[in-house]
Amino acid sequence: MQTTTVVLIFLAAIFSFAFAWFQYFFKKKENRINKILAFLRFIMVFGLLVLLINPKFTKNNYSLEKSNLILAIDNSSSIASLEGDSIAKAIFNNLSKNMSLLERFDLATYSFGESLDDSDSLNFDKPITNIAKTLASINDIHRGGNSAIILLSDGNSTFGPDYEFETLNNDINIYPIVLGDTTTYEDIRISQVNSNKYAFLKNSYPLEVNIAYSGDRSIETPVRIFVENKEVYRELIKLNANQNNITVNTLLDASSVGIQNIRVQIDSINNEKNLGNNKKTIAIEVIDEKTNITIVSSIKHPDIGMLKKAIESNEQRVVNIIAPNSSKEILEDTDVFILYQPNRSFGETYNFIKNKRASIFTVTGLQTDWNFLNQIQNSFSKEVYNQSEAIVPVKNEAFSLFDISTISFAGYPPLKSNLGEILITKPFETIAYQKIKGVNLNEPLLLIFDDKDVKEATLFGEDIWKWRMQAYREDKGFDYFDNLISKTMLYLSDSNQKSRLELDYETIFNGSADMNLMAAYFDETYTFDSNANLILSLEKSDGVFSGERPMLLKTNSYEADLSGLEAGEYNFIVTVKDENLKKTGRFTVLDFDLESQFSSSNDKKLKRLAEKTGGELYYPSQLNSLIESLTSNLQYTPTQKNTKNVVSLIDFHWLLAIIVLALALEWFIRKYNGLL
Repeated sequence: MQTTTVVLIFLAAIFSFAFAWFQYFFKKKENRINKILAFLRFIMVFGLLVLLINPKFTKNNYSLEKSNLILAIDNSSSIASLEGDSIAKAIFNNLSKNMSLLERFDLATYSFGESLDDSDSLNFDKPITNIAKTLASINDIHRGGNSAIILLSDGNSTFGPDYEFETLNNDINIYPIVLGDTTTYEDIRISQVNSNKYAFLKNSYPLEVNIAYSGDRSIETPVRIFVENKEVYRELIKLNANQNNITVNTLLDASSVGIQNIRVQIDSINNEKNLGNNKKTIAIEVIDEKTNITIVSSIKHPDIGMLKKAIESNEQRVVNIIAPNSSKEILEDTDVFILYQPNRSFGETYNFIKNKRASIFTVTGLQTDWNFLNQIQNSFSKEVYNQSEAIVPVKNEAFSLFDISTISFAGYPPLKSNLGEILITKPFETIAYQKIKGVNLNEPLLLIFDDKDVKEATLFGEDIWKWRMQAYREDKGFDYFDNLISKTMLYLSDSNQKSRLELDYETIFNGSADMNLMAAYFDETYTFDSNANLILSLEKSDGVFSGERPMLLKTNSYEADLSGLEAGEYNFIVTVKDENLKKTGRFTVLDFDLESQFSSSNDKKLKRLAEKTGGELYYPSQLNSLIESLTSNLQYTPTQKNTKNVVSLIDFHWLLAIIVLALALEWFIRKYNGLL
């Protein structure tokens, strides 16, 4: 407490004493009652003065701040295949219990595969390695202060961006320890097989095979392609140390409808260690129909190209872009019309659509002729004011016509539209509501008309291309946004009545990827039923496996996890318990293990990562050198931190209570003794 405060308290005590003495003893007879009253007056005045002075004192709290030591170990199956699992466990246990490190650092331990896991349970069975995501997660968790990351890995990342170029905080240094065999073996491998996801019956589809060779001699080996175990293509290739990569291109015939398994295989070479990367299996779905979608627009806008790109990400759909009053031959072949910012030139197009009873997706914006649009159709209308607004989307979690759980509109940029009240005249469901200037409006921004006769969708805003860009920034890809557009097109192009049980699943699953089957169940009023009991029955085509598993409720859908299924073809039935309702389907799980594609550890890449972040690469035999380097590095010296807390010396509540009590007692005593 400061000297000035002490002096003020002392003076306050003298003043309070003098004030009480002057009132009760100056030229007055001294008695017992006056002494009590003088004491109470002293307490009251002194308390008030102390409240005004408000004495405080400073309290110093000292703490020892250590640097962070993050121990992250690769828990993927490639560690075991490269015979580094036992060494990895020994190093992990040694480092996590080393007293010299624990005295100098705050230790945090993680394991990782596809993502970061705070568990230190090591079984080396993760099917995917994503080192870039792991480093990004650690970077987000341990912000502030010096941090050292000990990365135990083979350096082989099978998913995500290149971790060598991951941007980290400047105060993070990485010290990789290389696990597994670093010896380079002679190896020939299929590095990539590219093909379309869908093909059309009686058409040819392209197949591209990239083959790489690691070695010093010249070799030749045949490349063979099998469709449903029948060899359909063979080519002899030659590779050497200089020409160590070749791409084989061919066209295959889509001769039958359904899922076709394609196996690409190359013969092994002498003394080759890793044979798991000598073959690769993919699958393609052959279909016998295609959805034709036509975008009609009289203006040029980035939205149009974006819609074409998003829709054609599904090879089942073809998009044509035409102006109003174009040839009727194109209109005749169209299944779904996208009318972009209609104006009076769309008159004949609307008449044709009405006669054909085709599905429509209307996109409006600043250049829409609302007088014309309000007259030409009767699904909605808008009273427009001559003022533009920026409209932010707000997701409707209760939307039930199809599953939209994979997309979130949070953070999406606003769309442009004219200010005005919207009137909807048909049954509809809203995908996204409008939010203007921070106010949530009960008006739809993107909606689907739930009409059994003619299906429609409407977007009340332009610049939707910005949404696709935002989706890429958030998810590092367009899949979630394109999936929303794809499901909208699927709903509009489906001529069948809405089913009470809808399924959403991939017909082809990569064995190393997440595998989920989703379903939506509606009651008799076509409202999503969250209390249903859905059961998934699985049976492998060869009859070896069969089983049942419940489908769990996830927001507005039910989901079954298919992870762990062996490669093969599966037939399934989704049944609603206590209801005479079921649906069947089929999917294929591919026999493909990303983690088995490597024959050695990638220590060169790990070394570049270490040098970039100011760390250093180590091998298991250099563990003691790593510990000595970390414990002697001045950068990680613990620092003493002093926190000053200014604390009030008095409790205002108690002091006020004492003042009030003293004043009340004084008044009561004076009143009782007739001194008032």
